[in-house]
Amino acid sequence: MRVAVDAMGGDHGPGVVVRGVQRALASVYSISKIYLVGDRATLKRELEECGCNDPRLEICHASQVLTMEDKPVDALRHKKDCSIARAVELVKGGLAQVLVSPGNTGGVVAATHIRLRPLKGVERPAIAAVIPAQNNSFVLLDAGGFIDSRPSHLMQYGIMGSVYSREVLGYNKPRVGVLNIGTEVVKGNELTRETFELLSKVDKAGIVHFIGNVEGHDLFENHVDVVVCDGFLGNVVLKTCESFGRHLLRWIQTEISRSPTRVIGALLAQGVFKSIKRGMDPDNVGGAPLLGLNGAVMKSHGSASERAIFNAIRLGVRAANQNINQIIIDEIAMAADALGDAIAAANSRMN
Repeated sequence: MRVAVDAMGGDHGPGVVVRGVQRALASVYSISKIYLVGDRATLKRELEECGCNDPRLEICHASQVLTMEDKPVDALRHKKDCSIARAVELVKGGLAQVLVSPGNTGGVVAATHIRLRPLKGVERPAIAAVIPAQNNSFVLLDAGGFIDSRPSHLMQYGIMGSVYSREVLGYNKPRVGVLNIGTEVVKGNELTRETFELLSKVDKAGIVHFIGNVEGHDLFENHVDVVVCDGFLGNVVLKTCESFGRHLLRWIQTEISRSPTRVIGALLAQGVFKSIKRGMDPDNVGGAPLLGLNGAVMKSHGSASERAIFNAIRLGVRAANQNINQIIIDEIAMAADALGDAIAAANSRMN
């Protein structure tokens, strides 16, 4: 398996990415090559500092960086030699099968969508964020790739999320739900109601296990494995979950420090706190796959640690090894056959 890693786009610099790559090379045995994309001199220095001289590693020079402040489409036009563009070209040219980047999310989405193109039958790719919970990690998509959506997009998100949950995360029969303001069929806006109808028919065809509408309070109660919504709502949910998790830990620490008795109690329960903290740690997931593209694309958080980069590479390689793209193509084709004119009719009612 050949992997292209954008080493320059993260918040913490290329050193974190290089160390994450080093860990992946040491433990993901199916990797035959990693292309480390970025400034050659900088990457050579980082590799020397961590003592990494693995023969499977090759530097691909890129003289520019797409920063977090850049407007993605404009910047890609003016920074044709940026690291994310070069990494995408390696996948486009067949030199790599997996792409990992902690860079500008808009830039990763734009570059991969334009250059790699969606899979056959896929109308639009989606960012599939894996959200950790006590009893199950659920997949949320679209988590911010595209703001506006049609019912056919959300229906396909349900299929793609189900494939990823089943083939990569190991859920035998993933439960797919549409995020809504109520569980009743009549609840929600036109987009959610039309999506409900399409996914109900896809469920009857045996392609996904659709459980209907789900509300926000269902997400962490082990009621659903794949949560479907448009990119605007998905990004709000994702960032709210991330922020609340950090806030809750700080809140607990503050309350514990208010008295010696609480400190003693916390010491007795420190195993519990450590377990919860590990379970909530987004670095365990490493990144969010961008599903529906010709290639396995993993978008890591801008502040990703070396462990996050390692896990993003590991999961990207697993997705490619499981051949999930062909499964997505096959199941979306099955849905198109089963739905017939219902897809166009649902979309037209949105106009």
